[in-house]
Amino acid sequence: MKLNEIRDNPGARKRRMRIARGIGSGKGKTGGRGGKGQTARTGVSINGFEGGQMPLYRRLPKRGFNNIFARKFAEVNLGRLQDAIDAGKLDAKNTITEETLVAAGLVRRAHDGIRLLGKGTLKTTVSLDITGVTKAALAAVEKAGGSVKVTSASS
Repeated sequence: MKLNEIRDNPGARKRRMRIARGIGSGKGKTGGRGGKGQTARTGVSINGFEGGQMPLYRRLPKRGFNNIFARKFAEVNLGRLQDAIDAGKLDAKNTITEETLVAAGLVRRAHDGIRLLGKGTLKTTVSLDITGVTKAALAAVEKAGGSVKVTSASS
């Protein structure tokens, strides 16, 4: 096989359909738009329009709201923390901060802070300095002989 002999498999690339180019093309005359009327014209935006009837999105009741002030936390479970310590990505002797968790790859970015969750087990004594912690996670860290310092979230 030579580089100048490489070709696509037959049928791997399909040419686009050229519409409105004569009856013989099979997509001539109306160009696949059907007959006359609003949808045959350009600039049509009638998504959700039901011919004057009250549209579905207005007939159904609305629920809930989106809190624009809600803080978004990156979450780390105890099990993942223990796995990172076992793998040597984190040093349990030093205080584990949000920057070290990001550097170790446990979270991609800290967002408004990092919250420790209680899933999994922690066997190592660790000292943590993070934004949030659940009651179960706090109990598990203290049971292992560690400590958690909760800092305020940076807004």
